[in-house]
Amino acid sequence: MPHTASGRPVKRLLLAGCAALVLGGCETTSSGGPKVNTEVAASSQANIASLSDVVARNPQDPQAYNTRGSALARAGKYKEAMLDFDTALRLDPNFAQAYANRGLAQVSLGQPQLAIADYERAITANPNYVAAYVGRGNVYRQARQFEMAMNDYNRAIQIDRHNAEAYHNRGLVQQAQNQHMFAVEDFNRAITADANATPPRIARGYSYLALNDPKSALDDFNTALATSGNAVEAWIGRGQAYEAQGDQERAKASYARAVQVSPKNTAARDAFNRTGGKTGQTYNLMN
Repeated sequence: MPHTASGRPVKRLLLAGCAALVLGGCETTSSGGPKVNTEVAASSQANIASLSDVVARNPQDPQAYNTRGSALARAGKYKEAMLDFDTALRLDPNFAQAYANRGLAQVSLGQPQLAIADYERAITANPNYVAAYVGRGNVYRQARQFEMAMNDYNRAIQIDRHNAEAYHNRGLVQQAQNQHMFAVEDFNRAITADANATPPRIARGYSYLALNDPKSALDDFNTALATSGNAVEAWIGRGQAYEAQGDQERAKASYARAVQVSPKNTAARDAFNRTGGKTGQTYNLMN
């Protein structure tokens, strides 16, 4: 595990490519559990209802089932989504997108081997389908099968040299292998491809910490927090960057905010306690 200049471990950020699907439509409560954002949930339900009307009018259209399945998956209804993807593939056995979408749902259901099989079917149906290579690479990365993950990300980038997700996830593999200079280069490419992407900025911040560059790390964490204020990993990283600079008060305030955002996050709680944080005390973030 990489360390900061102060010798404290840097918690690596290994964000799955499917995180947006898993977390979309939720926010963190003060108790640390997921709370459905009622406006987003209502919008999602309305969208699913509308898509169900489309399916009813077009019962032989595989795209209609695939689209509704994607909406169901975004709403966390993975088993229902699987039924729609199954129907889409029964109607069109060469539907690469439906295979990849079903693979992503399999990941969310804790079935990585079935996910790999679906991504492979997607690639067979369309050898240039970038999302399938990235999706399969993510499964391999999460299983720490880094060589196979790198092969998939490299192939995705070969097909689409502007794919931010492929660069980001390839950077995560290099970060996990303590190859932080290479990781930073890939995070740079991901940010160039998608300037509004928050995950590669957070990940780059952790690699900067491992490279003993807390100033650059702090810039990344603050930029990420400007658009994603509840990103607990960014608050933790911000605290570590301030600690590396010897600023204990700002570090403590950052950890306090991390605990407020995610009270059950062990890394946030441990850092807060380690720096002398007191429950119930007010801390000034001093941006």
